[in-house]
Amino acid sequence: MSQIELSAASAAAHDAARALPTLNEIVLYRKITWRLIPFLLLAYVVCYIDRSNVSFAYLRFKDDVGLSDAAYGLGAGIFYLGYVLFEVPSNMLLEKLGARATLMRIMVLWGLVSAATAFVSSPEQFYLARILLGVAEAGFFPGLILYLTYWFPASRRAGVTSLLMVSLCVAGMIGGPLSGGILHAFDRSTVMKSWQWMFLIEGLPAIIIGIVAFFYLSDGPAQAKWLTSEEKAVVLANLEHDQQGKVQQHGSKAVFIKLLTDPKVFIASVAYFFSPWALSVLNFWGPAIIKQSGIDNPFTIGLLSIIPNLAGAIAMIYVGRRSDRRGERRWHFMGSVTVTAIGALMLALFHDNWMAAILFLTLVGIGQYAAFAVFWTIPPTYLSRTTAAAGIAIISSLGQISGLLSSWFLGLLKEATGSMVTGLYLVALIQILTGLLIVIGFRNREGASTSV
Repeated sequence: MSQIELSAASAAAHDAARALPTLNEIVLYRKITWRLIPFLLLAYVVCYIDRSNVSFAYLRFKDDVGLSDAAYGLGAGIFYLGYVLFEVPSNMLLEKLGARATLMRIMVLWGLVSAATAFVSSPEQFYLARILLGVAEAGFFPGLILYLTYWFPASRRAGVTSLLMVSLCVAGMIGGPLSGGILHAFDRSTVMKSWQWMFLIEGLPAIIIGIVAFFYLSDGPAQAKWLTSEEKAVVLANLEHDQQGKVQQHGSKAVFIKLLTDPKVFIASVAYFFSPWALSVLNFWGPAIIKQSGIDNPFTIGLLSIIPNLAGAIAMIYVGRRSDRRGERRWHFMGSVTVTAIGALMLALFHDNWMAAILFLTLVGIGQYAAFAVFWTIPPTYLSRTTAAAGIAIISSLGQISGLLSSWFLGLLKEATGSMVTGLYLVALIQILTGLLIVIGFRNREGASTSV
């Protein structure tokens, strides 16, 4: 929608909204939520499965492709290289071309690349496939967040965004048994290897959902045929009202320079760079850890991988709500990463016992997802409205780079030592240091914001 069209629609929305004071907004936004969120959540679950199913393929394709542990770690993480480089251009295209066309393009391309990964035969081809998957998927999650701003005012956005965040855990609960089940079902296939079937089968849903998205979604409220003209008017009026009083950002170059030299932004960036290292343990090395603990059946490994993700989802919701109720962030984050550190430490000590491995992987999941829920409430307590978008972008970009380096480095340590023990000790230490960094670096910032 052009700026002129948006202004005209907003003006009409004001007039209509004033004429409709009795419209029940709770019912309206519930209608929008049920129309959009289940579909977007499904899309994000499929996205995350296609991103992380390589951890299950690793159980079978290491020798076929000629991968060392370090090469696998690099390939798993190099996905983020393409993702980071094309994230901003993708979001710019979404605003220019519309959500339907952009989301269809992203999902169809990543589905094709994911399916094509079934045919890699060398480490170099594996690296290329992972980079291309990152390029194809770039901008998907930020695009979903941007898309939600087309429908929900800020006062309603946190709740719907949290539903998308929980999809990380849902993907783990669904993706593990699905990937493991496909590997087990096609173990004796004479047509292709089981890991090839897995990539091919799991890549197809993204293509289908992407095509459906073009016809199912609307670029915005003004184009939604499933909303009445009165409902469109109220939604657009609320969105325009949401923008009133917001200070527009000027001198973006100066703002970025100021943020890059700001100690608090640096502290948050370092914390977000190291905190997700535990997520690499879960997403890219978890199945291998379970296998080394004595479980060889890939479907059983998939079923067991449900436990850390289910516990993580519960922890994410509970800790996030508890932090909101108490208005306290730093110590909730510290407590969460401490749980992660204990889980990683104990996993290093007792990884040979499968029950202990599941228990302590679950602790890692609980702590990591809970920390993830709390972390993004911390930077806004320091950043002002005019610098929040740029500041969060800087912090997020470093976090994506962490996804590349952490998986690769853990692979190097596993190859050098023959086990994940040293890497798990390192993850435990990093979690404690990250927690202390936030506690010390953001003290006396609860509930306050500065002019930075």
